[in-house]
Amino acid sequence: MRAMPPPVVESNSHLQPARIQPIAIRQESPRFPSTRFQGSKRRLAAGIVERVRSLEFTTVLDAFGGTGAVSHAFKAAGKHVTYNDVLAFNQQIGTALIENDSVRLTEDNFEAVERRHPGVVYNDFIARTFDGIYFTREENEWLDVAAGNIRRVADPYRRAMAWYALFQSALAKRPYNLFHRKNLYMRLADVSRGFGNKASWDRPFEDHFRFFAAKANQALIDGGGRCRAIRGDVLSAPDSFDLVYIDPPYMNRKGQGVDYQQFYHFLEGLMHHGEWAGRIDWSRAHRPLRSEPQYWSDPRVVANAFRDVFEKFRSSILVVSYRSDGFPEIETLTALLQSLKHRVEVHVQPERSYALSTNRRSREVLWIARD
Repeated sequence: MRAMPPPVVESNSHLQPARIQPIAIRQESPRFPSTRFQGSKRRLAAGIVERVRSLEFTTVLDAFGGTGAVSHAFKAAGKHVTYNDVLAFNQQIGTALIENDSVRLTEDNFEAVERRHPGVVYNDFIARTFDGIYFTREENEWLDVAAGNIRRVADPYRRAMAWYALFQSALAKRPYNLFHRKNLYMRLADVSRGFGNKASWDRPFEDHFRFFAAKANQALIDGGGRCRAIRGDVLSAPDSFDLVYIDPPYMNRKGQGVDYQQFYHFLEGLMHHGEWAGRIDWSRAHRPLRSEPQYWSDPRVVANAFRDVFEKFRSSILVVSYRSDGFPEIETLTALLQSLKHRVEVHVQPERSYALSTNRRSREVLWIARD
């Protein structure tokens, strides 16, 4: 492969080289809830928004919304934000924290989610399907009841807030905060532990649910009804935005990508309750959803995926997050942006560690591309 041109900062020529600038680190917003969701930009969101504050834009698309941290920071800055994600459970997070301005959960809502209601027939799908895989039998039964009650909540924002609290509760009780393997034994074994938080694992679902619901309540910002949460492939999203923030799933230099559906398939299954059984790969012990082709986790096409997204939103300011040790490389992504935009800035964050990662050489990289 031929060498790519060097990154460009504040360049009016596609070929003029310039130095890479460091990202300024700012304290994250205290109102946005902490999370163990992989890839969260909670600690960087305020800095990302600060980097583009001087530019002229009103409407923002967060194309890979994830935890909603960057959407929330743009909303706090008074922008009209559209949160998008391909996963249904993430759309509920966006609905709860971004589209929702003021609907909070109350004590009555907590009790309504947690208890069995007379005359209601509860499906025991989780208890039957995931026995001994992620949670104890008692916990699975609680999830069946809580999920059934949440589905009956009429108000879409109150329902999304309840789903948010349930998702975070389930993550908090999981080793590694993932659903990537059958490993309930790690929680239950009577051994000396060098990692994890057994106290959090053993805390009742009810306590977690109320804790995360309170955090979600505190995070709400009145955006005047200007924000929304949508779901779909990024190439199917509307393209009429002043600024598009692009933070796709990460792929390392070995061509190994992050598959969020596989990491969080249990949460996604909750969103497709009537279809859940038909989507499970029953040949695998941890009962994941069947894999679907994803170009962001395919090294043969991921560069084309970036190109297609950049092309789709070429009329917008493009703000792109990726990792310095990722594939495609910094030089490749810079060249793609230079082919579409006259001014391309590249900012590299100083060293920091990522949750669940032993790689201390990786840096967060931010591109700002505009005409």
